[in-house]
Amino acid sequence: MKIDCLAMILAGGQGSRLGALTNNVAKPAVPFGGKYRIIDFPLSNCVHSGIERVGVLTQYRPFALHNYVSDGAAWDLDAHYGGVYILPPYARAKGADWYRGTADAIYQNLNFIELSNPDYVLILSGDHIYTMDYSKMLDTHKRNKAEATIGVIEVPWEEASRFGIMETDEGGRITKFVEKPPEPKSNLASMGIYIFSAPFLRRYLEADAKNPHSSHDFGNDLIPKMLADRARLFSYPFVGYWKDVGTIESLWQANMDFLAKRPPIDIDGHWNILSSNPPVPPQYIGPEARVEQSLLNEGAMIFGNVERSVISLGVRIAKGARVTNSVIMPYATIGEGAVVDHAILAPHAEVAPGARVQGQANSIAVIAEGETVLPESATAQQAG
Repeated sequence: MKIDCLAMILAGGQGSRLGALTNNVAKPAVPFGGKYRIIDFPLSNCVHSGIERVGVLTQYRPFALHNYVSDGAAWDLDAHYGGVYILPPYARAKGADWYRGTADAIYQNLNFIELSNPDYVLILSGDHIYTMDYSKMLDTHKRNKAEATIGVIEVPWEEASRFGIMETDEGGRITKFVEKPPEPKSNLASMGIYIFSAPFLRRYLEADAKNPHSSHDFGNDLIPKMLADRARLFSYPFVGYWKDVGTIESLWQANMDFLAKRPPIDIDGHWNILSSNPPVPPQYIGPEARVEQSLLNEGAMIFGNVERSVISLGVRIAKGARVTNSVIMPYATIGEGAVVDHAILAPHAEVAPGARVQGQANSIAVIAEGETVLPESATAQQAG
């Protein structure tokens, strides 16, 4: 059965810049916003964009992500002719191997793409926070008779050297692309969102796989080669909230962004973000508790003081505890009289009674999953 567009989500990243938060899970499985995981955003975007078949390419510590995504039912991706498919690396002739790069990850799954028989392939990163209607990008791709279309966003000039940067002509056709230029000539950054016409993509993946000098990466290798061949590459400008949460500070800041009176994304509106969570009791706020400018989620029990913080599913904050400017991930506990400020507590972390976790705005303190902070161990693991 032929389909119009197949989505492939690259979700195997280790996320080493997230430090202790990715000790046990891949970056796309890291909790976000109290009741979501990062991968919920591209999955939800696919559903709302009418894309019914999605491949999720996993690699680093995949169990939590496999278990979370399951059959895709939470995102309504369990249809008979659609569905979500988990795609781990396969064993090569010489033994098992990890994906060697983003392009190699797609190349290893060409058989899955062929079985899906799409006209177009949408390639996404599993570690960005945003909402986007991919069907509009696909319409633009078709209208331009493009062979490849890249989602782009204007970034602050001081951050441009962190991204793949491109230059375009008046019609949006890409004329130059440089991956992480030291002196960028443009601030038009790749979002890591690509649409390719399927036969075109296959041809370049197969050629790249045979190149012993390639790093097998879209930004470093395939996109420059396509431009050198004068292929029809176009940009698709995106206006809206988009956050690469690949560092501790960016993940913390993105969570803080959702505490605004007008959050940057209406995650409960018509383009709601779907997630897979177990049923839990409603939140409970004790009679002596004080909660200000914070986001509380189901199953949280608050007896202390909380200010400007994201409190996730099942969190327990005891009487006399004080939590400010922090992200408390699912089922973490904070004991009586404890203080947590400018910090991220991973799932099931514990701050013992009387203990203190103190970070700063430019150096967020991080407590790893399952770790316990005692009163005498006042220094927490820092970002970086």
